[in-house]
Amino acid sequence: MLSILVLHGPNLNLLGKREPGVYGIETLADINQSLEGDARSLQVQLVTYQSNHEGALVDAIHAALGTHQGILINPGAYTHTSVAIRDAIAAVDLPTVEVHLSNVYRRESFRHHSYIAPVAIGQISGFGLESYRLGLRGLVQYLRQQNAKR
Repeated sequence: MLSILVLHGPNLNLLGKREPGVYGIETLADINQSLEGDARSLQVQLVTYQSNHEGALVDAIHAALGTHQGILINPGAYTHTSVAIRDAIAAVDLPTVEVHLSNVYRRESFRHHSYIAPVAIGQISGFGLESYRLGLRGLVQYLRQQNAKR
C-alpha cells in the first residue's frame, strides 16, 4: 500500500481563525479529516504532520525516506524562504506535490516565488481545501503510473 506524508507548514495550525477571507474557514483538523477520507477511497496510507519550525519539517522530510513513497506539502511561508526545505526534498528524491490554499500569484509579489516548485512534480494553489485533495489525487495517480512502468 502506498504511504503519503502530508506536511503542513507554519501558521497552518491556526486555520479557521487566521485570515478566513484568505485561507477559508476550514481548520487543519477539517483538512486532515477530508484527506483521510480520500486516502481510504484511494486505498493509500496517510501520515499528517504540522510544524511551525523549519528544522522539524526538514527532519520529517528526511524521515520519509524508506517510509513513504510521496510527499504532499503546504510549506506555508517557507515556500518563499526555505532553501533548507527545498534541499531536503531534493535530497530524499521522493515525488512531492506543493499545495496552497490561496492563489499565491494573486497576492503580494514576494509570494510569487517558490523554492519548492522546482523540486516538486506539481503545484496546486487557490482552491482552498480542494488544493490538498487535488494534490493528493494527482500524487497518487503519478505514483501508480510510475509503479506500472516498473
